[in-house]
Amino acid sequence: MTTTPAIMRQLPGAFIQTPAPANDPLRRNLFADVTPVAPRGGPLGRDPSRPLSLGRFNPAPTAAPGPPAPLVAPQPAPENAPPVLKAARFVNDLLQQDGSYPDLDSYCRPGASSDYDLALTDPALAPFYKPTIYPIPDRVFEHFDRGQVATRMGLFTEINHGWVTIDNSLYLWDYTHPDPELIGFEESPHTITALALVPPKPGVFVSTITHILVLATATDMILLAVSAAPTATGSHTVNLYSTRMSLHKGSLDVSYITASADGRIFFGGHNDTDVHELYYQQEEKWFSSRCGKINHTHPGWSSVVPSLPNPAALWTPKTNESLADIVVDDSRKLLYTLSNNSTIRTYHLEGPEKLNKCIEKDKLSCLRDITHMMPASDLLTTSMVIVSISPISSNEASKLHLMALTNTGCRIFLSATSSAYYMGNSGSATAPQSMQVQFVKFPPSTDLASTGQLAINGAPLNTTSQALITSRFGHRYAPGYFFDFVAKSDNPNTDILFVSAPETGRIKANAATAGTPIRYHEGANWIDLGQGVRVLDMGPTTPQFAAAGQPMGFGNELAVQFDQTPSEFAVMTNMGIHIIRRRRMVDVFATVIRKAPSDDAIREDVRRFRELYGRQETVSTALAVACGQGNDMRNGAARVIDQVTLDRARTVFVDEGGAPQVFDIDTVVLSHRHHALGQYLARLVRTLWKSRVITLGVGATGALVVDSTVPVSKLNSVQESLDRLRNFLDANRGVIQGLQGPLPGIGDRREELATQHEHQGLHSLQRLMENISEGISFVLMLFDERVADILIRLDAPSQEQLRELTYEQLFSQVSGRDLAKVLVKAIVNRNIESGANVETVADALRRRCGSFCSPDDVIIFKAQEQLKRATEAGANGNLLRQLLGESLKLFERVAGSLTFANLQGAVQQYIELQYYAGAIQLCLRVAQEKDRGNSALTWINDGKPQNDPRQAAYEDRRDCYDLIHEIMQRLDAVSASEPDLIDGRLTLAATKRAEAYTVVNGSDDEVFHFDLYEWYISQNWTDRILAIDSPHVITFLQRIAATDAKHADLLCRFYTHRGRFYEAAEVQADLAKNEAFQIGIKERITLLSRAKGNASVSTMGISRQYQQVLNHEVTTMLEIAHIQDDLLERLRSDDRIPVDRKADCEEALDGPILSLTELFNGFAEPANYYDLSLLIYHAADHHAPRLIADTWRNLIDAAHAEIVAAQLAWEDAGRPRNDPEVSAPPLPYEHVITRVQDIAHRTSLNNHVFPIETVLTILCEYAVTQGQDETVGADANWPVYLFTNSLHVAHPIVLRVLEHILDAQEAPFTGRRRRMVVRWCAAVVDIWVRDVDRRGVDGGSGGGLGLWVVDVLATCEQAMGDIMRAERNEAANRENRLFTNDVRELAVRLNHLVGVREGRQAGGGLFM
Repeated sequence: MTTTPAIMRQLPGAFIQTPAPANDPLRRNLFADVTPVAPRGGPLGRDPSRPLSLGRFNPAPTAAPGPPAPLVAPQPAPENAPPVLKAARFVNDLLQQDGSYPDLDSYCRPGASSDYDLALTDPALAPFYKPTIYPIPDRVFEHFDRGQVATRMGLFTEINHGWVTIDNSLYLWDYTHPDPELIGFEESPHTITALALVPPKPGVFVSTITHILVLATATDMILLAVSAAPTATGSHTVNLYSTRMSLHKGSLDVSYITASADGRIFFGGHNDTDVHELYYQQEEKWFSSRCGKINHTHPGWSSVVPSLPNPAALWTPKTNESLADIVVDDSRKLLYTLSNNSTIRTYHLEGPEKLNKCIEKDKLSCLRDITHMMPASDLLTTSMVIVSISPISSNEASKLHLMALTNTGCRIFLSATSSAYYMGNSGSATAPQSMQVQFVKFPPSTDLASTGQLAINGAPLNTTSQALITSRFGHRYAPGYFFDFVAKSDNPNTDILFVSAPETGRIKANAATAGTPIRYHEGANWIDLGQGVRVLDMGPTTPQFAAAGQPMGFGNELAVQFDQTPSEFAVMTNMGIHIIRRRRMVDVFATVIRKAPSDDAIREDVRRFRELYGRQETVSTALAVACGQGNDMRNGAARVIDQVTLDRARTVFVDEGGAPQVFDIDTVVLSHRHHALGQYLARLVRTLWKSRVITLGVGATGALVVDSTVPVSKLNSVQESLDRLRNFLDANRGVIQGLQGPLPGIGDRREELATQHEHQGLHSLQRLMENISEGISFVLMLFDERVADILIRLDAPSQEQLRELTYEQLFSQVSGRDLAKVLVKAIVNRNIESGANVETVADALRRRCGSFCSPDDVIIFKAQEQLKRATEAGANGNLLRQLLGESLKLFERVAGSLTFANLQGAVQQYIELQYYAGAIQLCLRVAQEKDRGNSALTWINDGKPQNDPRQAAYEDRRDCYDLIHEIMQRLDAVSASEPDLIDGRLTLAATKRAEAYTVVNGSDDEVFHFDLYEWYISQNWTDRILAIDSPHVITFLQRIAATDAKHADLLCRFYTHRGRFYEAAEVQADLAKNEAFQIGIKERITLLSRAKGNASVSTMGISRQYQQVLNHEVTTMLEIAHIQDDLLERLRSDDRIPVDRKADCEEALDGPILSLTELFNGFAEPANYYDLSLLIYHAADHHAPRLIADTWRNLIDAAHAEIVAAQLAWEDAGRPRNDPEVSAPPLPYEHVITRVQDIAHRTSLNNHVFPIETVLTILCEYAVTQGQDETVGADANWPVYLFTNSLHVAHPIVLRVLEHILDAQEAPFTGRRRRMVVRWCAAVVDIWVRDVDRRGVDGGSGGGLGLWVVDVLATCEQAMGDIMRAERNEAANRENRLFTNDVRELAVRLNHLVGVREGRQAGGGLFM
């Protein structure tokens, strides 16, 4: 299946000036599933002929046979130094070895390279991978749809936000959030052309302003202050603030904005190559405003005075050169610009305000430099274009300054020098004076089987590869991560990402081989971003990589792979934001051995690792994987989790570790296993090793502040990794050679000596690991104490030693151990002065540092002793509180060992001493320790099954909770006898009560809260539940709401008191629908009425759509419930139903709300309740015109018969006038009118259930056939008055119905009875005309009167003529003639009104 274009969603703004299309159908499917593209075998899609296992590695040159070289240094014979000190020296040697990793200049020497290990067939070997994709929010596309001029998108990875500009609006969003909120700036009057997030200048803004957002519009540049506060989840809370700083730039184009680390802002555009600086200050000064700009390329008057052209330039074609990129190197104070004709200009940031151009390097000059190093290449010609530049910091390289990327995929490394460099001052901050190409990195070969055309320094070189054509742009990040976005000619609208990184292990192994030039090996792979994807921006999401602060050792990724998080980068495309993560060597190794199909494949893989990276690095990596390090790419986990990988790594560590070797009596080379163990340990503690333990500072109040130099989280992480390593060694002691010591009688003297040295080396490392783990625990405990107080208690020499104490000294040196003893003594003294004793502090040290452990009963005894002392303290309140607090702390430490009797005794004493808060806290702690697995909560969540073993844990906790209930009752009794306030201040009793309830309500024990609320309900203290603001209350009430209607009502009250009306409406609606509770229909109607009211109130966090859905559901149920209630009342008063049947009906109807089908079929239809049947039709939205018409006829007939029967009964009773029990029944037509009005109002004249034509026709028939006219005292026009006056039906509708009746001449409207129809028509017209006279002709456009009404009256006059001709009674004809005259007069009035209206229309009045 192929991917259609409709699946893709192209974003406007992929190019700077791309206008947003008005209605682009391709922008509608951002989250559509795209058919995955088949994996590419190589850059051109061809599969290389390489083995699947480690197929990307080229074997390293093998060393000459002979004795192996020492891994670190030959170990001397055992000396008298302590084992820990020897291990520490070994760690220092290994750290020094890691720090001697070659710098970038050493393997980017003059020349070229095309060395790549391209991972094509096995993703396990890829140096980078794509763990996740963040989609672009739909709200961004909603704004895109309204764009008219230009749109742009990009990333602010330093705050994890993406940005989009749409015309004059800017929107930011946190792309890591699943449902981000858009942060908008829409106050710019002009289109935004460029923007950048830069550091603020020091001293200008408050400390909360972390960045400045620079916006360039068509006429101005605007500065916005940004406050980006990091959150606990790793994201940022971003706020924008107006600085009221802006600069009018006029017609100057601004397309590129960048800034230095000290806040200097530079910009340029597409009009020229000038570099401008935007400066700003806190206040205006005499000769400068708050914002201004400086042209550093043409300073002063030269920026406005035109320069005379060069005479030679008159005969050469003019080229419009403009900027293509601007970057800043803060480490060297340099700014580089790239122009559209591939000219690189270098500026020096001299001082806080100057920027001087010092170098201009054009394309031809670069090509000349390259020609001196290598023959010509088709990739490096005058037609090639430099598309991107990336600075190289001085920390990474001393000579190399810049990397330039060409559109052919070549990376050109340039170095810049000055006279100071040749005079031996390479670190000088003077401006460079010349720039030269130092090294060229060609693209990887498209045909992996080729050997290349050239050879430089003995390495094959391919200078013709087309793999990276055409490179749109790219970036280089330390220590050499290269990202190249390539658009192939056969698919120019799709970007493919080529990524590469230095092969640190191979470069390190290559550097260790003497006499061999270091080759720039890189691992690389292609990352498919999807069909039709265009890359818009990218940036690093993690801190810039740096293994050291100087070029030597800077790029050693192996040294920090367990110390730093892997580098991550965000790539923004028109489909979303792709996260690209660097894979460490430990990740690659873990994945390779996990995917190996057999043991032979594992051995082959390990052999290739060993040949490429060396045995020590391979074994060290295997040890790390065996200890849980490494990410196997499956779940993004930080550690390997499957046992197969752990076992395979353990086997590699054991089998490949080798054996120690003895060359003479004084020279013993220990095994690779020993060195690998030391290397892994050294890399785990490298951050701690040379760091000081404490850092001194001054707080906001001026007090001394002592902080940990290394973050506590880092200490915990190192300790966890060390514990894993120690557990691994203990678990495999029997299979690791040398770990158990030399075995007597095995081997000769040389083997025994070698094994002895191996054992001593491994033992010393184990001892060091123990010291490190306990030392970290000691430091953590030290910072748990008040370190500043402890520092003050030390003497001056000890204070100085503590300031200078490093972790290396603490872990391995005698001076550090001695100082630790002094610190322990200071801690003990401080705690003794605080009321503690030596045993307490010693126990803490033993527990935290693992030195010893004291029994729990001793601590219990100490706690009881402190409690006894508190009882004897008497009126000394301060001492009493101190002793009570100390006893509580001791009891809490051994809460899991306290018996219930001990707990009861302690609680009783606490109550007597009025230490209610402490008593409650102790009970809570004991309950928690009794059930540390929280099985009681799972038992409750499972519905409290019977005969469950978890019930015992719940009962144990319940005993503790019962003690809390007793404490609270005693507390309430004492508090009730004393006032809460005296002289406006809380009394002691009120304070203690507040403290106790703070502990109660602040507990995180969910089981306790459930028990407490049940106890509150049993005591009828529901007001306390309503006053508690805790999530546990909601959980509890939601659970019990399903068991009792009163509890559900309590939940509704809880929601209502907190303004959560939507949730209250949901509960009330669910309660009304509940069939299990004994709730009458009237109570359900009340619940639904309240639910309807609550659902109509706006609730924070609830959308209007949800409110409308709930309101509609409740309204429908309420309508059905009213019908059911009407049925219930009607059946109760219906004499036709037997008494026993009534009881059944009441039981069925006075309960759960039934369906409309049940109400109709079971009650309304059998009982001939025609009015309720019509209401059921309306509620069910039932459309059956004939059925509804028949129901109306039956309803009117039944209403008439009902009143006739009532009149007969009244007459049979003798027509009592004054009997209150027997009232005179209404006339039949009055009763019919009442029924019709009731249905009309309840159905809102619904045209399906209340069809006006049908109902009016039936009423007219009823009036004629049943004689409901003047003969019974009724107004002959009552059907007309019912519809026009009571129901407010429009006059034209009523008249049209009557006209139809008159024209049809159907029974019973024939002969003389047609006179009634004429009378009704005249009555309608008369009412209509009177209404128009009252409102005026102009009102309502003449009331709708027209010639058609005159025609109706003419028809009426004609009908009266027919009646008079057929009438033989002269008296009747006289009456008919009088009525006919009235009709004619009405017609004359009508003609007058219609004529006036038509005249006004002809005259252009209001009726036109």
